Amino acid sequence: MEGPTPGGRGHAEKPVSAAARPNLSSLGAVFILLKSALGAGLLNFPWAFHKAGGVAPALLVELVSLVFLISGLVILGYAASVSGQATYQGVVRGLCGAAIGKLCEACFIINLLMISVAFLRVIGDQLDKLCDFLLPGAPPAPPPWYTDQRFTLTLLSLLLVLPLSAPREIGFQKYTSILGTLAACYLALVVVAQYYLGPPGLAPEPLPAVSPPSWTSVFSVFPTICFGFQCHEAAVSIYCSMRNQSLWHWALVSVLSLLACCLVYSLTGLYGFLTFGTEVSADILMSYPGSDGVIVVARVLFAVSIVTVYPIVLFLGRSVLQDFWRRGCCWACGPRALVEPSGPWVRMPLTVLWVTGTLALALFLPDLGEIIGIIGGISSFFIFIFPGLCLICAISVEPVGPQVRCCLEAWGVVSVLVGTFIFGQSTVAAVLELL
Repeated sequence: MEGPTPGGRGHAEKPVSAAARPNLSSLGAVFILLKSALGAGLLNFPWAFHKAGGVAPALLVELVSLVFLISGLVILGYAASVSGQATYQGVVRGLCGAAIGKLCEACFIINLLMISVAFLRVIGDQLDKLCDFLLPGAPPAPPPWYTDQRFTLTLLSLLLVLPLSAPREIGFQKYTSILGTLAACYLALVVVAQYYLGPPGLAPEPLPAVSPPSWTSVFSVFPTICFGFQCHEAAVSIYCSMRNQSLWHWALVSVLSLLACCLVYSLTGLYGFLTFGTEVSADILMSYPGSDGVIVVARVLFAVSIVTVYPIVLFLGRSVLQDFWRRGCCWACGPRALVEPSGPWVRMPLTVLWVTGTLALALFLPDLGEIIGIIGGISSFFIFIFPGLCLICAISVEPVGPQVRCCLEAWGVVSVLVGTFIFGQSTVAAVLELL
C-alpha cells in the first residue's frame, strides 16, 4: 500500500503495514521514545548554554523548539494512520510521493550512520578514560595492548552492541531503554550534585552575566537541540508497535516523553554551565577531574546509556535497507522469489554489516565533534521538514473543515520553513568550521 488511504478513515485506525499484533504498552513507548532522545547530545548541552550566551537565551530556544518537537511527533502518528505505513520513510513516500520518499531514505541512512559512528566514538572515549582510571601508569610506559580502544570497543561491540541489535522488533528495546534512561538521569543528577557538593578544587562560578554577541549565536544552539532531542526517526515504528494507537493517546505519550527529556537536558545544561561558566567543555564529563569516583561511575553508566540507544538507531537504519531489499527483489525476480527481509537470513547480515561499518569508521576517522552541527542540520529534516510536508499532504485526503484545514496547512508551511532555515544555517556554520 503506497498511497494515502481515502478520506473517512479515522485517526485511530491501525496502519495496515504494522506488525500483526502490536504489543507495546504505553509505558514501554514512553521509555523507548525517551531513550531515543536521551543520547550523546546530553554531553553537549552545558556547552550549548555557553554558546547561546547564557541561561535565559538557551532555555528560551529550548522551549520554542519543544513546541515543534512535540508537534512533529503528533503529526507523524497522524500521518502513519492516514498512510497505512509502519516506517518513517514509508509514511513520507506514501504521502509525499516517490521523489520526496527517496530524499527521505537518503537523509535517513546518512543521518543514522553518522549518529551510530558518533555513539561508538563516545563509548570508546569513556572506555579510554575508564582504562586510565583502573590501570594508572607512568607516562613514559606504553599502555597495555588490551586497553587500546581498537580492542576494547571491538570487544564491547561484539559482546553487547551486536546481540542487543539483533532482535526483529523495536519493542524488545523497552527493557534496555529503562536501564539507559536511568543511566542518563544519573548523569544529570551528578552534574547537579557537583554544583552544590563538588570537591574543593571544583568551586562553582557565579552566574555569568553574559549576553549573546549576535543573533547567530542563539541560532547556533538549534543543531545541538536537534541532535539531542532527535527521536522522530523512531516515532512511526514506536507508534505502530503500540497496542493503543489512538491519536490522542499518542499525543499524550509524546508530551510526557519530551517533557521528561527536556527536564533532564535542562538540568544538565543549566548546572553544567553554572559550574564551569565559559570554561565548560563540549563534553561536560571532560570538565571534571578524571579521578573522581562519582564521575567514573557517571562515565560507565553513560556508556551503558549509549549502548542501549545504539540498537534503536540500527533498527531504524536497517528498516530502510530492508525496504531496499524488498523493492529490489520484487523488481528483479517478482514477489515469489522474495526472501522476507525481516527474517534472520537478511536481518542478521544487515545488522552485522551496520555494526562492522560504523565500528570501522569510529576507530579510524578523526574526532567527530566538529560534525555535530551537520548531524543536527540533517536532523531538522526529520523534526521539521518531513513532518510539515506529511501534514500538508495528509489533510488533503482527510475530511476536515476549511478553517481547520487552513490552520493545519499554515502550521505545516511554518514547520517546513523553520526546518529549512535551521538546516541551512547549521550546515553552513559546520562546513565553515571544518574548513
